[in-house]
Amino acid sequence: MGTTRKIGIFGGTFDPIHVGHLVTAEAVRIEYDLEKVLFIPAANPPHKQGQLVTPATHRYIMTVMATYSNPHFYVSAMEMERPGPSYTIDTVRELVGEHGASADFYFITGADAVADLPNWNDVDDLLDLCHFVATTRPGCVSAIDDVIRQLGPKSAARIHRIDTPELEISSTDIRERVKQGRSIKYIVPESVESYIAKEGLYRN
Repeated sequence: MGTTRKIGIFGGTFDPIHVGHLVTAEAVRIEYDLEKVLFIPAANPPHKQGQLVTPATHRYIMTVMATYSNPHFYVSAMEMERPGPSYTIDTVRELVGEHGASADFYFITGADAVADLPNWNDVDDLLDLCHFVATTRPGCVSAIDDVIRQLGPKSAARIHRIDTPELEISSTDIRERVKQGRSIKYIVPESVESYIAKEGLYRN
């Protein structure tokens, strides 16, 4: 029998993608011995309905640029190709359908998102279909423990934690820096910095 493949899923708005995302993805890839990490920019993030989000095409291109140099990182436009809100359960079901039983999926996300897991669509099915890897910072652990208590025994085996290097970077802060004309050098990959400047993103 062949060995089960382990594939990481890194979903997010990536508005813009930054070095914190890349460091996190690589740390999880190594810790869980993942064959690859699939970055999937959300086309219509359900939790950001009504908020101004940069067009998905820009976010997709920046994600491709940022991940290109890592042979284990791939980018998928699957959520951009699917109409309606980008629910994680739909994405995971599609990936399971594509790979069958030959793959185990590890969904990489922040501890704050895991804390909100009980509110996600079809969370019980989601826990059957994939593992969650919560990237934690000091002070976030109790929130994850609370979620595991709330979701029951199955979640204890499916929700994992990993301490990632302390990179206090947020896409919100990067957008604000660009708006104020401040430097984002070394916070985002050079290619992404150039793309933001060339396309005039986040200026107003």
